[in-house]
Amino acid sequence: MNIQSSINKEVFIPRDERMLVAVEVKRRQRKRMSFLPTGAKGNYATFICVSVTNTRPHQLLITKVKQFAGSSAFTRRSQWRVEQLRQVNGINPKKDSPEFDLVFDSTVDQWVASSSAEKCIFVQILYHACQTYWDGKAGTLGKPGKLGKAGHQGKVSQGAHHEVRAGPSGSSPTSASKALQARRKSYIPPKQTEFINCQSKLTGDACTMNLVIYRCKAFLNRMKNMMIANQTHSHGQVQPGKRVKGSAMGNVVHRVNVALGERGDRLTRAEDKTVELMHKAQQFADTAHKVT
Repeated sequence: MNIQSSINKEVFIPRDERMLVAVEVKRRQRKRMSFLPTGAKGNYATFICVSVTNTRPHQLLITKVKQFAGSSAFTRRSQWRVEQLRQVNGINPKKDSPEFDLVFDSTVDQWVASSSAEKCIFVQILYHACQTYWDGKAGTLGKPGKLGKAGHQGKVSQGAHHEVRAGPSGSSPTSASKALQARRKSYIPPKQTEFINCQSKLTGDACTMNLVIYRCKAFLNRMKNMMIANQTHSHGQVQPGKRVKGSAMGNVVHRVNVALGERGDRLTRAEDKTVELMHKAQQFADTAHKVT
């Protein structure tokens, strides 16, 4: 069982939540207080997790989970609703990087992930989870201009049904339309999470292939780190001139990782070129239509 499955089983399933993604992070600037003991460096691991509740209405949550050294248990430290997440800053919109910021109502956390692939997976899944959450919430509460149409189609939210049925049995359609208009006026759209300095391939629609590539990169990076840790633990200090056993396998993993990264870059360029050609074809079709 990997770490993400363990976190989900130990922290989120007992709370009737389902974890979507988790990323191991460290602070870019460690918070220190002079009057408190700093403790040993690296005595715990921190994970930022995105989860959704199983009960309705669904809530999208961001949770900080820690695992202290010498313990296999995971501890939930802080949790925020997505409404409190004001901004996700990807730091560099031009290339993959492990740094990112999370801006909440009352705090700003500056993180660096264990790898750029892990960070990209986290941002991509968080972005689409936010889009799905806000779209679902807007459909439940009703957007201005669409609530009336939904009422005529019989697809208004449960609250709108209660409002319409709350009146006497002989109430006219006029009173129902007035109730819907009053609901539209009282509805205030929530402020959605802003994603800035994030690569377009992370916040776009056609990103399934990118997610697969990042998962492969993250898996290879974890395997490489695990092999290095095992070699260090088993061999200790290596004598000068003595070749480390298993270094050939590490070189193979490194070459595969590089080849996969190059392939991912080529696929990304091909995807961008396809989108550009689609736009040019659409412009050509529009021009031809105007000429004819």
